[in-house]
Amino acid sequence: MLEIDVKKQLSSSSFAFEFKHSIPCQGVTAILGVSGSGKSTLINLINGLVKPDHGNITLNQVTLVSTTQNIFIPPEKRNIATVFQDALLFPHYKVLKNLTYGIKKLSSQKLDEMIEVLNISHLLNRYPAMLSGGEKQRVAIGRALLTNPQLLLMDEPLSALDMPRKKELLSYIDQLIHEIKIPVIYVTHNINEVKRIANYVVILEQGKLKDFGEKDSILQTDYLKEWL
Repeated sequence: MLEIDVKKQLSSSSFAFEFKHSIPCQGVTAILGVSGSGKSTLINLINGLVKPDHGNITLNQVTLVSTTQNIFIPPEKRNIATVFQDALLFPHYKVLKNLTYGIKKLSSQKLDEMIEVLNISHLLNRYPAMLSGGEKQRVAIGRALLTNPQLLLMDEPLSALDMPRKKELLSYIDQLIHEIKIPVIYVTHNINEVKRIANYVVILEQGKLKDFGEKDSILQTDYLKEWL
């Protein structure tokens, strides 16, 4: 279980971000909201790139942040992986090196399985400049999962892709979710992505939690149809 109770004043926004809820560490939880609703702020509070002004975050009963106890686990020690909008690959390394960079213990079996699931065996000797946007994101997802994280965060991984690449990558993500069995928090403003892969949905509006629930229940709400 991911338990969050935080407040953060955003200098670039007129509202203060507040979030208090528990998110199941199973399946896919979609964070849905329009631009500026606080989706990326929530992701970066979880992975440690942003510090809350007040509050606490615990993951599977391990305290990641507690402002009252002066606890702040740095991002690299949280065992949480993040895939951003930009794949952020090293341009001077080939795909294989990008996949394994910084990983101290990695079994060849796990690497082979990831390469097969993501269908990137034919890309291993290419540099990032030779890849399409969708191929870059598949490599970024593979690199994230090879760190063996407890939780995978995905911050609008399809937003920079054209429609054919979006459909292609979404299919790979859907397959990964069923095969790897790792909890995912998936940020998007696209309701069709939510319909495709989510189990739970968090609705953010103006930096506040508007609703949370199972996908089928949330998607039936009248305000969501009007709002999006």
